[in-house]
Amino acid sequence: MVKRASVVRKIVLGGETISYSIRRSPRARYLRMTIGVTEGLVVTVPRFGGEHMVESLLRQKAAWILKHTRRMKRHEGKIVLKHSKEEYERNKHAFLAAITKRVEFFNSLYRHQYTKIAIRNQTSLWGSCTRVGNLQFNYKLNFLPQRTIDYVVVHELCHLKEHNHSHKFWALVGKTIPEHKIIRKSLHGYVMQEG
Repeated sequence: MVKRASVVRKIVLGGETISYSIRRSPRARYLRMTIGVTEGLVVTVPRFGGEHMVESLLRQKAAWILKHTRRMKRHEGKIVLKHSKEEYERNKHAFLAAITKRVEFFNSLYRHQYTKIAIRNQTSLWGSCTRVGNLQFNYKLNFLPQRTIDYVVVHELCHLKEHNHSHKFWALVGKTIPEHKIIRKSLHGYVMQEG
């Protein structure tokens, strides 16, 4: 059974009027809240009953709701990168193969030592490099322009040599991605969200 959103409702919390919708789910055993950039505040309730407790839950969690609602407002106008867990599981191996080719290409220029490459489904980091040389890349890069993906690949490769953001580090990045400042700034226009 597909979850269905009800008519949007409103509640006043801390002097602010907050809109929310209720979804019924046959799998839900208890009330659950989520706040997303596109869908806003959603309360999932069990298939039978539970709706009478929604306002009580919202008032109880008012501080959390206000904090996250304000944070979401800061993301207005940004591009939301969102996908389902099923899509991630289905496509992560193909994306790993593609990102591995880009790592190998750029590392043929840098010749740094790395241990392994992995794909993660993260909501905060585009990529990371560990002290032991493991490179991790966010699956959501799959939805970005190729030059942006290349920038993240080079960024993490250069951390193998410089584990900081010093002038030496940026000089290394600039050898293959001279427009790295522009690309880095463009990444602020995206919001990573759980699917």
